[in-house]
Amino acid sequence: MDGLRYPIKLAARESGLSEYVVRIWEQRYGAVEPDRTDTNRRLYTPEQVDRLRLLRELTRAGHPISRVAKLPTEELRELVLGAGADRTVPALVSKETPGTAAMIDDCLAAIKSLNGPALEAALLRGETVLGGFGLLQRVVAPLVQTIGDLWRQGELTAAREHFATAALRVFLGNASRPFGSVGKGPVIVVGTPAGQVHELGALLASATAANLGWRIAYLGPSLPAAEIAGAAQEGCARAVALSLVYPEDDPGLEFELKRLRKALPQNTALLVGGRAAAAYSKAVKAVGAMLIKDLVQFGSVLEKLRKRAENKDGSRGPG
Repeated sequence: MDGLRYPIKLAARESGLSEYVVRIWEQRYGAVEPDRTDTNRRLYTPEQVDRLRLLRELTRAGHPISRVAKLPTEELRELVLGAGADRTVPALVSKETPGTAAMIDDCLAAIKSLNGPALEAALLRGETVLGGFGLLQRVVAPLVQTIGDLWRQGELTAAREHFATAALRVFLGNASRPFGSVGKGPVIVVGTPAGQVHELGALLASATAANLGWRIAYLGPSLPAAEIAGAAQEGCARAVALSLVYPEDDPGLEFELKRLRKALPQNTALLVGGRAAAAYSKAVKAVGAMLIKDLVQFGSVLEKLRKRAENKDGSRGPG
């Protein structure tokens, strides 16, 4: 057997996928056909790793893996180039992918029955069909919003809301782990400002940014402006992303935003999103921060910031 071959761990890392997804895409959809060693270990060619990377890009852009898995590699490459010529994340079609509602229902059923393995299994099934970014956009984001709505309406107990938060924290934390090329990516600091104690929106933002090649400095919920700014300065962050979920009428938030913007370097972008963000739109605009309405916009903004950073760094020339 001639030529370079990648074991599955390295193939997954280089393509930006998990080993689990690589196996499922191979077994269920025939995306690639790796060679095998005498001990039955998978070995992938560079061309197959490139194909997996292209499939990841397309599923991240909203193409169901079932529709693109068996397309010729050159056709995959043309689709990627056509969809992302300006390196922005294309807007997803408004019509739901068949089965998306059922995925969300499966997750809710697992949460209501306090069944952690069932919740993880439902999320992993969604990831194999929709890809990483598709899962975040089409399943996890509406799931998080539904959990919040049910809790506020008294239809979901606090215990189940905490259970869902803990389970999704683990899943989204794993989704935020850096991919193979992320070590060279820009840094984004993610968290919630003082008084904002719900962190699922921040975890969702972290996972989205990681899918787009950013290095994540996740700070968790309810941190003072000085702590957030200190982390951004120490990490030379290109951006700070804040999630505002609850409450929607915190009188101290405007002050926190002003303190944070004043403490951050001028070239550090400040992005503010979450279901409660619109309630603070006046304060967000007053400090020159960007109000983010959804994950698609968040992804597009991050890609533009990254491209701007790459162009700036490249213009400096060698050493």
